[in-house]
Amino acid sequence: MEIPALGAMDREQGNIGRQLADALRHAISKGELVAGERLPSTRALAASLGLSRGTVAEAYAQLIAEGGLEAQAGASTRVAANVRDQPVAPGNSFDDKPVLASSLPASASHYAAIADKLAPLPSVPFSVAVPEGDVAMDEHWRRIRNRVGASRAAAPSGYADPRGLLALREAIADYLRKARAVSCGPENIVITEGTQQGLYLATRVLLTPGDAAWAEDPAYPGLTSVLEDGGVRIQRIPVDAQGFDVTRAMAAQPDAKAAFVTPSHQYPLGMPMSMPRRLALVEWAREHGGWIVEDDYDSELRYAGHPFPAMQGLDTQRVVYLGTFSKVLAPSLRLGYIVAPGCLVKAFAGARALMGRGSPSTEQHVIAAYMREGYFETHIRRIRGIYAERRQALIDALQAELPELRVQPADQGMHIVVWLPAGLDDVAIASAAATAGIALRALSPMCSGNLPLPGLMLGFGGFTSRQLASAVQGLRRVLDEVSIPEID
Repeated sequence: MEIPALGAMDREQGNIGRQLADALRHAISKGELVAGERLPSTRALAASLGLSRGTVAEAYAQLIAEGGLEAQAGASTRVAANVRDQPVAPGNSFDDKPVLASSLPASASHYAAIADKLAPLPSVPFSVAVPEGDVAMDEHWRRIRNRVGASRAAAPSGYADPRGLLALREAIADYLRKARAVSCGPENIVITEGTQQGLYLATRVLLTPGDAAWAEDPAYPGLTSVLEDGGVRIQRIPVDAQGFDVTRAMAAQPDAKAAFVTPSHQYPLGMPMSMPRRLALVEWAREHGGWIVEDDYDSELRYAGHPFPAMQGLDTQRVVYLGTFSKVLAPSLRLGYIVAPGCLVKAFAGARALMGRGSPSTEQHVIAAYMREGYFETHIRRIRGIYAERRQALIDALQAELPELRVQPADQGMHIVVWLPAGLDDVAIASAAATAGIALRALSPMCSGNLPLPGLMLGFGGFTSRQLASAVQGLRRVLDEVSIPEID
């Protein structure tokens, strides 16, 4: 007998057994092979197709396991009698038609839009949070990485504690106590894949759909996307020179259950939250049973004086602290951490387990050793000096080439904010700059309302002074095309 679909096999693509099974499956689904029809013996079909008998037997066995064929000892192989009632196992379909966007679930469109919103910028000036070149991990990191890779500690094993490697949690707790005035032990720490996952977990653990929460305005788009995805009622609170204002927040949304803030370095504008504002927010959390989610964004990278202490030290029971290694080591490590109050640790561990049974252990062992042996703090001091030089080089280049742009005052982090003259479209300028090989982030999409002026974020961490100067000249050309108004 002939099976028409079998002629579609391509020996150059390999795995002939799978192709044969796909062809038989296709013939059955199209009615070219009908229920009860007898198939050639494995020997006969192998000879006619120029295949080994074992290859044909393997394909038959696969279809028998799926219920498309049936065979009895001493009898021929036939198409299953009830094949019309059986779902056909998916294979390489020969007539697949694309699914129309209009027929996709609403959730698919929702998450596709988030993918566009949170798409990373290319690693070109002025992309934010790109540690490269001289800022990459040093020879101590590489030596420890090789040592850990050759040890039994990095060998594949069973499921680990969803809270993360104990040695890493111990190292993080020790570092945070000394460097960030965070009061915690390793039992309070849950390892995450970064701040984004920390925000997601905090939303799931602390809030239920319909709850209200405060968020800064402007704010990190990853935060607002997470809150929206969780069905949270978001009340955006405009920041001022002292950061987040709890008095204004209580007037706008008195039933809020949580506040999401970046007190050490407001994202994206850069100002720290003043001490009176911090104390007021902690007092609100205590009196109203609220929660504070502290994203300690870029806290280590302050260039004038010592880094501001974390809010968590003011109240260990109402503050959930989020940290990451992405900015000071590398985003590709995908490692961060949550410091949770003791009453919430188990809840965060359970939520973390639902998202995956933990981060890869090798990198956790490497960072633990890097911190324990004292190299991490040395690395922080080294990159702080490098970033300070690059930041100043960028400011100098802007003052020389684009004096009409106002730089937002800030003395830490891996980016600066510049304000554009009124009437310009920061989104359009960022788009035009992208075609010129410059990666900018516009500020207006991060706001719930209108900014006083359009603005741009310019990252400097991963780029040399020469690259930054060249990028400023490129930005000058982009802005010349939109005719910047003269400033008196």
